[in-house]
Amino acid sequence: MLSILDLFTAEKPVWATNDLIEALETSRSTGYRYIKHMQEFGLLSAVGNGFYVLGPRIIEMDLQIRNCDPLTIASRGVLEQLVDTTGHSALLCTVYSNSVLCVATHLAPLSPENLFSRGQRRPLFRGAVSKVILAHIPFHRLKSIYTRNAEVIREVDLGDSWDAFRSNLNKIRKAGYAITYGEFNPNIVGVASPIFNAEDGILGSVGVAWHKGDVPESECGKIALAVKRAAREITQRVSQTMNGMALPPRAVGQA
Repeated sequence: MLSILDLFTAEKPVWATNDLIEALETSRSTGYRYIKHMQEFGLLSAVGNGFYVLGPRIIEMDLQIRNCDPLTIASRGVLEQLVDTTGHSALLCTVYSNSVLCVATHLAPLSPENLFSRGQRRPLFRGAVSKVILAHIPFHRLKSIYTRNAEVIREVDLGDSWDAFRSNLNKIRKAGYAITYGEFNPNIVGVASPIFNAEDGILGSVGVAWHKGDVPESECGKIALAVKRAAREITQRVSQTMNGMALPPRAVGQA
């Protein structure tokens, strides 16, 4: 029943009853029952003549996450300070279901358009915020990831063999940050550092982005240092917020 929510996208935010039932591949009676229950719980809203959109309960849940999620709480003030320090837009990301989800952003003046924004997901293999997380996934999971995604890994220049893949990720680990150029948006540079839980498990990443050409390559190192400081601050706050409990990484490594 909850898979209904996955059908609603920016490209198709409104669904007709018949289309929902067809997409669910259930009987009509089951489909109608699912839709009725989703509407009762506020997860769907009718907009007339048998059409539905996502419901108001989701807005309430989003507010709950903004106010109570430990990672979001730990980043308060840090993203703003990072923008003040670097002059570039900052973003906070978390591991989510074999992908990377943007949790929060703080935009700088004249920020590049179409930056990774709250609620958007990206694969683990493209962009600084993703690659720096990938580099800190446990070894046995990386092996599985490589086996199942060798072609994609080769396409994004992370290595054409397991040894090359591991070597490239080790370089990121040692540096403490990742930097990428135009891997999602042309002419956009991104720098990101990892965020950990109290047991040094990878939780996510924090990063900044800017137009290529706005910053000389000689200045990238200074920006990376500021990003690393921000990541350490968030990591420390997460540990303190959880009062000795380690916030577990969202599912990752099975793709």
